Amino acid sequence: MATVQPYGRHLLPKLTARLICESLPKSSIPWSLPVGRTQRRTLQTIASKTRNRRNDFAFAFDIDGVLIRSSKPLAGARRALQYLQSHRIPFILLTNGGGKSESERVAELTERLGVPLDTSLFVQSHTPFADLVHGTPQQQPLKDACILVTGGHGDRCRRVAENYGFTNVITPADIVAAYPTIWPFSLEFNAYYAAQARPLPTPPPTDADRNPGPLKVDAIFVYNDPRDWALDTQLILDLLLSHAGRLGTVSALNGSAALPNRGYQQDGQPPLYFSNPDLLWAAAWPLPRLGQGGFQAALRGVWSAVTGGAQLRHRMFGKPNVVAYAFAEKKLEEHRRAVLGKEDEAGGRLKTVYMVGDNPASDIQGANGFASPQGTAWRSILVRSGVYDGKAAPSAEPDAVVDGVWEAVQWGLKSSGWDPPESL
Repeated sequence: MATVQPYGRHLLPKLTARLICESLPKSSIPWSLPVGRTQRRTLQTIASKTRNRRNDFAFAFDIDGVLIRSSKPLAGARRALQYLQSHRIPFILLTNGGGKSESERVAELTERLGVPLDTSLFVQSHTPFADLVHGTPQQQPLKDACILVTGGHGDRCRRVAENYGFTNVITPADIVAAYPTIWPFSLEFNAYYAAQARPLPTPPPTDADRNPGPLKVDAIFVYNDPRDWALDTQLILDLLLSHAGRLGTVSALNGSAALPNRGYQQDGQPPLYFSNPDLLWAAAWPLPRLGQGGFQAALRGVWSAVTGGAQLRHRMFGKPNVVAYAFAEKKLEEHRRAVLGKEDEAGGRLKTVYMVGDNPASDIQGANGFASPQGTAWRSILVRSGVYDGKAAPSAEPDAVVDGVWEAVQWGLKSSGWDPPESL
């Protein structure tokens, strides 16, 4: 029997729905799986109808610590996704990970989990950055602007940004290759940077002699966990203290008591975007490791020390922020229409999304706090297979705490009036 612990906000009601063993015809199985006679008979059995069941719910899964850990599938991950696919229950993968293109990450997950996946059901922490190419109500279009992209391995994040449609992307490697003295402690990394560096774009002229001015950066993006915290911190600090994002300049407004934030970030400096706030994440080491949130904490500490406590103005993406869940719900609605087709119209709107995650501070807090514009209820299920190990009370209270992802799917199915098998 699966061990399920109702936790806090909702108690799981006693459900009495029975499994009616009516085999579905082969044509009703929507995923083309290479099944043999025995496997097909198993799929037909598990796809039997449950009395009064409805398909007005869906799932959202974190990846690291829920489906995989250190590139290896966790127990029940394949079973859970295959069950949902065979029963045409929509789901998306919603991760604070990144550093690779969506297509590359989906291909890796498909191979590791043995389950067919595609980019339509996959959202990384930096996926919403693509919306900034053509602009938002808060930000002018950045398609042709000069953006600094930091984080990730090599220049992968640059290529991700270019795939989104940004046309003028630079990296810390480009800057340190052009100006080797900008960070005096980078000598040990010169070969690493040289292998990925590109020439910097020529800035527009700033004087009557038509001489190019200093490099002007229009926006700063932290796409993934930085590998060289020191260099990235120095460059971000330089640009946030600059005049209008021009490298090598210092704003005359810095420290002005007459201005908001004592003049800091008041002189046309580039906006700063972080893809996620995760302080910790589940890696191969048995204890959680520092994530991008660790870099952010270090940057804030340096910024505070340099500016005398000025606020570091930035915009945060990724879980638990509202923008991540709003973007995910939009993707999930699109995927649900593709999966259900006409059934989606007949079945009405999406009523419930079960967010399954291992990090109380991102997965659970975000689901609990998201007020869906469509009125969809987001319910949170915390698994013990990643950051959270069950040894202490979670920092954010979930609807349920379970051992792993298959138990989470069982809990969600039962909560929506289905009667899932204990095992497959």
